[in-house]
Amino acid sequence: MDMAAHPSPSAFPAPVTAYRTRWAALAQEAAEANAFYAPDMLGAALDHLAGDAAVHLLEARGDDGLIGLLPVVTRTRHGRLPIGCVSNWIHDHCFFGAPMIRRGRELAAWRDFMTQLDAAPWARGFLHLEALDAAGANAAAIEALCVEQRRGRREIHRYDRAMLRSDLDADSYWESQVRSKKRKELRRLQKRLAELGVVEQRLLTDPADLPLWCDAFLALEASGWKGAAGSALACKAGDSAFFRAACAAAIAARRLHFLRLDLDGRPIAMLVNFRHGEGGFSFKIAIDEALGRFSPGVLIEIANLHAVQGDPEIGWMDSCAAADHPMIDSLWAERRTIVQYRIALHGRGRARLQRSAAFALANAAERLAQIVKGQG
Repeated sequence: MDMAAHPSPSAFPAPVTAYRTRWAALAQEAAEANAFYAPDMLGAALDHLAGDAAVHLLEARGDDGLIGLLPVVTRTRHGRLPIGCVSNWIHDHCFFGAPMIRRGRELAAWRDFMTQLDAAPWARGFLHLEALDAAGANAAAIEALCVEQRRGRREIHRYDRAMLRSDLDADSYWESQVRSKKRKELRRLQKRLAELGVVEQRLLTDPADLPLWCDAFLALEASGWKGAAGSALACKAGDSAFFRAACAAAIAARRLHFLRLDLDGRPIAMLVNFRHGEGGFSFKIAIDEALGRFSPGVLIEIANLHAVQGDPEIGWMDSCAAADHPMIDSLWAERRTIVQYRIALHGRGRARLQRSAAFALANAAERLAQIVKGQG
């Protein structure tokens, strides 16, 4: 089922509620955890971040009901190329793009997604998929589908980012993965910080406190370089509204993991994680940059390590960080390989010709760029 575009919540409150009820049931049986496409975060994003973009919500169905959900958008450019394409919806605050698919129904769901895209008149060019796990259930299903349907597929980018996945307790992990010199320096910083006042680590447990915690996070993030650059959540009304709505929905679903490090009762570092299934996704961190000499960002990551490894419901956490991140890469030893794919769309008549030409042109341009760079 292609719902064409996300309807306005104010105009169609009942259908939107019905959609999200279906998505919640699907999320409980997902083959691949993705907090960003779980109904709490996805719903908040649709309400506050979609703007004028037409977000097409592809629902894959089988004899057993809803088996997949993939939000996509159309783009007029593919990187630097003036070639239109369809892409999974990766907004500015979404760091993982695996669709919500029922476990065991991955191939069937992708068959349905591609059938819908092949038939959609608005789907030009090819399908560009970002931020997938190279070892995940979706990547495996996509590869199998493309072989089955003789559908072109090209991996166009991959990188590794830090991940926390270990059976060790926090202290053992810390001792085994972090260099002794760095551990010694951080203990010194903790002692120096404690000389300034009472240092307290807190985990949000009472939903009634959430509005104040959100206020504190937004203010703290905006007080630093992100605020000066205009990229802090508080700089745009839609971004801050999304953050508050996502946190409220996630705490109601028991998927919010919100930490803070206080000095004499005021936050000097805050960290927000969103959970889905047995996994967690590190979303945002904010620090008091005036206290940067004490490395508050690292100190709250130490607190996060203990909170995650001490919680039996969290099996792993994705840092959602950029490649070669200097801070988190030195603390977390595991890695997750993130990939992008370009997948050919089929169709009939002129649509098939246009899509075939777009896929071939994008591949040729990429090969030429690699040759120019000496990589070909």
